[in-house]
Amino acid sequence: AAISAPYEGKLEEPLVIVCTLKGATPFFADLARVLDCDQQWEFMSFSSYGNSAKSSGAVQLMLDLKTDIAGRDLLVVEDILDTGNTLKYMLKQLGAREPKSVKTAVLLHKHEMTVEGIAADFVGYKIPNHFVVGYGLDYAQKYRGLPFIGVVAPWVYTGGSENAPRDESHDIQPS
Repeated sequence: AAISAPYEGKLEEPLVIVCTLKGATPFFADLARVLDCDQQWEFMSFSSYGNSAKSSGAVQLMLDLKTDIAGRDLLVVEDILDTGNTLKYMLKQLGAREPKSVKTAVLLHKHEMTVEGIAADFVGYKIPNHFVVGYGLDYAQKYRGLPFIGVVAPWVYTGGSENAPRDESHDIQPS
């Protein structure tokens, strides 16, 4: 895998893979199984959505690492990169702990939403700005267990009508 390449023959200690809970868990599990290197798993949790379909912009750390990461190589695994506020906050928190390197892998990237200066090292799919659920992604803690990623009809989270006009431009493009 392309993600393994930067670490091949270069790791002095196992790669610390940081899963952002809860949404990245299925992607993290699948990714960890195909990475060709020794691994140590860690978990962090942040909140910026609550039970809303829109980020509040205020990021809160809900669960922190249990391991000292100073001098370690890290791979941060995220479910989705939209505005980039959470990733920016997370990278600032991790950088203060003086890791040797930090790379990021995101399953989905809402490229239209991301603020300038925020980017992931590895992107699974670029998607348009639609609210998506499934494969770990949720809306108000629902739909995480879907075995696919789907677009939530806006009437679900806006309180509108199921008969509202539909936007058919839900194309997801591999990165």
